[in-house]
Amino acid sequence: MQKEIFFEDFKLGQAYDLGSRSVTREEIIEFASEFDPQPFHLDDEAGKASLLGGLSASGWHTGALVMRLLADGLLNRTSSQGSNSIDKLSWLKPVFPGDTLSATATVIATRELKSRPNLGIVTFEIKVRNQSGTDVMRQIGPIFFGRRTALASGADS
Repeated sequence: MQKEIFFEDFKLGQAYDLGSRSVTREEIIEFASEFDPQPFHLDDEAGKASLLGGLSASGWHTGALVMRLLADGLLNRTSSQGSNSIDKLSWLKPVFPGDTLSATATVIATRELKSRPNLGIVTFEIKVRNQSGTDVMRQIGPIFFGRRTALASGADS
């Protein structure tokens, strides 16, 4: 895939709609069975008895779904070189079967790397909402991007 977006293209305050994805009961249970086998992620009654109020997706499942939205909605058409951290991750409300999650990534900082002039860092705030517009997850973290100027000069990116 042709890379269209480079470090230089990101501007403070710029927002990217990452699309949406619905979550099924079966997916919630399948993910939890393998990666987060707590009762409230596996069983309707246990979910109802928990502070979550019903069978709900693991936060890690929500994060994985959002990663897919981020990759499909933005990263796969950029010069992304990955990330070394997430500065903040908050699960604000449970995600229930049938919820449709929508995500937006907003540029909150950019920084050139003096130690690696072929790269820059863009910090995003990613907000995730359900179909009612309720915030369910918030994430802040940096992503490394190749620089167009490095590509033009023939430097490794």
